[in-house]
Amino acid sequence: MSEILLSVLVKQEGPPLEPLLRRVLETPAEFTAPPRYNDSGETVVAAVVGDLQRNYGLIPASSVLERFDASTRATTRNHHAVALLIAWLLTDNSLQSHPLTVHIATTLFCETVDELAEQVSAQKLVVDPHRREELVRLVLARWDLRPQGESVAQAQDRLTSLSSAERKRVLQAAQAAERRAREIRAALARKAAEESADKWTRE
Repeated sequence: MSEILLSVLVKQEGPPLEPLLRRVLETPAEFTAPPRYNDSGETVVAAVVGDLQRNYGLIPASSVLERFDASTRATTRNHHAVALLIAWLLTDNSLQSHPLTVHIATTLFCETVDELAEQVSAQKLVVDPHRREELVRLVLARWDLRPQGESVAQAQDRLTSLSSAERKRVLQAAQAAERRAREIRAALARKAAEESADKWTRE
């Protein structure tokens, strides 16, 4: 894909944000019930993800379906629950008017599921307004779409400000900087103590 075409796709305007946020908030019980995971739960996520992609005219990648097999231990129950939320969001008519490729579908059900599931619970993605917006914006971004009425810069800035993964990265960087500062202060204190001891010995 050329850089010019990629630029056009990245700048493509998608559906309005508010109806998608409302859709997540009103996720039906079939998509919020405990997913089938090992010996408990109800909804078989691999079947839902597979059917969704077939409805878009795709042949689901076996590697994606295997991630959500009911007996797998490659992913957690929360990964399965987040995948169900994304599947529900993707059934919205405003999104179905945009072409979904196998690559985008794989990204959504692998990288995007991982990014969200490792930071926040599926339940919080529904009930918390900021996490709900993060879910919708992240799905749109991975689809090379931006919310209707927003510029590329606006969409990117808002997603960055909401990103759970970005917040974790910033927190870890701040903690690492503080540890380093403590180590430097301790080293300076030891050096000062050693110099003071040397001076006392010489005198």
